[in-house]
Amino acid sequence: MIDESAVREEICTVGRLLYGRGYTVGSAGNISARLDDGWLITPTDACLGRLEPAAIAKVNLAGEWVSGDKPSKTLALHRQVYDRNPGVGGVVHTHSTHLVALTLAGVWHVDEILPPITPYQVMKVGHIPLVPYARPGSPKVAERVAQLANSVRGVMLERLGPVVWESSVAKACYALEELEETARLWLMTQPRPVPLDGAALDELRDTFGAKW
Repeated sequence: MIDESAVREEICTVGRLLYGRGYTVGSAGNISARLDDGWLITPTDACLGRLEPAAIAKVNLAGEWVSGDKPSKTLALHRQVYDRNPGVGGVVHTHSTHLVALTLAGVWHVDEILPPITPYQVMKVGHIPLVPYARPGSPKVAERVAQLANSVRGVMLERLGPVVWESSVAKACYALEELEETARLWLMTQPRPVPLDGAALDELRDTFGAKW
């Protein structure tokens, strides 16, 4: 059984970490988590660096807001992930600088925003496709995420930032941090690094079960 109080604390801890690292500013970004009887999600216009456990919104299985402050408008997008992937326990969305900059400069491929340049990117993140720009909260984005939710560990929203999911909020945060760091390495390196070759990728698959 999921301990709701512990999950509330985890959301606050992860929010402070992401805000402290500059991965989100002001009231941008949101975090959600699965419960046995619904979901928790950060409130609309909340600063991730100043979250309070009791203020985190709770939504029941029918999608009704039952406690805490008003839930983020991105709840519909998050629910597309949870509804299609029962192994997901947490979803994190930020406006991380280097990842947003990557979409402005031009991603590697639409189906894969970055080439495989580090082993931990391959092991902890995997393929991250680009979702074309639509306004924040657009149902078009939720529809596209629904198509991808059980085949990848996250997506990159053009001009907005990454949405990453994992078995817990903390693990989603770790994967997002790895993705942001990979984007930073890619953007700061000239000439661009050569991707890991097929043999190296095979070894990561065979040794660590990497999905690439």
